[in-house]
Amino acid sequence: MGTTEDLVNWTHEQKCRRAVASLERNGFTAHFCATPLAAAEYIIAGAADTVTVGFGGSMSIVSLGVEQVLQGQGKEILNHSCPGLSRDEKLVIMRRQLTCDLFLSGCNALTLNGELVNIDATGNRVGAMIFGPRRVIVVAGRNKLVDGTPQVAIERVKAWATPPNSKRLNFKTPCSSTGFCSDCNSPDRLCRVTTVIDRKPRMTDFHVLVVNAELGF
Repeated sequence: MGTTEDLVNWTHEQKCRRAVASLERNGFTAHFCATPLAAAEYIIAGAADTVTVGFGGSMSIVSLGVEQVLQGQGKEILNHSCPGLSRDEKLVIMRRQLTCDLFLSGCNALTLNGELVNIDATGNRVGAMIFGPRRVIVVAGRNKLVDGTPQVAIERVKAWATPPNSKRLNFKTPCSSTGFCSDCNSPDRLCRVTTVIDRKPRMTDFHVLVVNAELGF
């Protein structure tokens, strides 16, 4: 029968593979990754012919440790989350991410039907995911999978992604204090741009890695 951990991992793997199959039907290049290391290796290989690599502010990508590797290979890193940047410097980097060779991002929620659901405050991340960069690689941990509609996925984002993200960024929102969404009108509100990518954008080389591990929020 296997250990409890083995059985749980097996169950998660089946859901990950279901999402991969759905993504492929929707036109994406999709891969199942059994471990975060496999995802990191895929990204590093996919960056071989690139000069500029943009980072969309994803904790899932941060956890893979690929930025340091790519920087060591001489890639130009476009990361607006680097400490010490002024607002204007961040904006310059965000705009350059829109035309980089490779854009790396996480995903707030991924339905088992192969729909990518994201919520942004500024829109730079989802803008770069949809059009501009020569190649896009999105990483989704198994904790991002949703067995339901895009509306259910949006609810997942607001319940489990936005509160910790607001707290991480020190934003003064109700959810950063309570841990619960109140559909606020705070000046620091993160939930401003909601996108559902239900088919591969037709002019974007779009890859999705579904990882059998908990990654990000």
